[in-house]
Amino acid sequence: MSATEIESRKQEEDRVRKENVRLEERNRIAQELHDTLLQTVQGASLNLAAALYELAPDATVKPRLERILELMNQGVKEGRDAIQGLRASEYDNSDLVPALSRIWQQFVEVQPDIDFRVSVAGQQKQFPADIQHEIYRIGKEALVNAFSHSGAKRVDLELEYSGTELQMWVRDNGRGMEPQILEQGRGGHWGLAGMRERATRIGGRLEILSRTPTGTEIQLSVPLERSLHHRGSQ
Repeated sequence: MSATEIESRKQEEDRVRKENVRLEERNRIAQELHDTLLQTVQGASLNLAAALYELAPDATVKPRLERILELMNQGVKEGRDAIQGLRASEYDNSDLVPALSRIWQQFVEVQPDIDFRVSVAGQQKQFPADIQHEIYRIGKEALVNAFSHSGAKRVDLELEYSGTELQMWVRDNGRGMEPQILEQGRGGHWGLAGMRERATRIGGRLEILSRTPTGTEIQLSVPLERSLHHRGSQ
């Protein structure tokens, strides 16, 4: 074998070794999530269901508790899907805009005064399933943060399809984030870092602009060329 071939083989062996380590770590994390967080949430949902059964049919708090139970069960299902390496089953791959729009339904009872608006420009384009999945997850994280933590009175979701890329904006007029949180995230929370990692994974660009107390804007750009190249390589 030539020196070039030897070096190439070493590089391939190193790549395979690193991939095996990565897969082992993923399996370990999946097992930990299953044995801790997922089982805890499932146990809590079973206890809540039992408490609901004992409530009087006309109890005023019953509809809200039933909604909480529904969300917990949905979380357990999504957790199982993620652990098993499946795509999120809560939406069809061609259903990105409605799926993101439905996220508001989880918060409408506790944050009824938020003005949530959705707009779409251009002709919607179909991305490969794994890229569409990551776009959805980034959008969901941004919207959940806006609904839960921003204190906003208005949240906007905008998607713009062009011949070269998809651009997605999530804007709110809430309290904004301090520079340190914007850079490093909140202690024990991985939402901002996760969005950045997902964007990098699909060849996209993520920008987060936030000022206190004027609100936050999250912009994701995903090039269509990257999507087509990804599809052709599968």
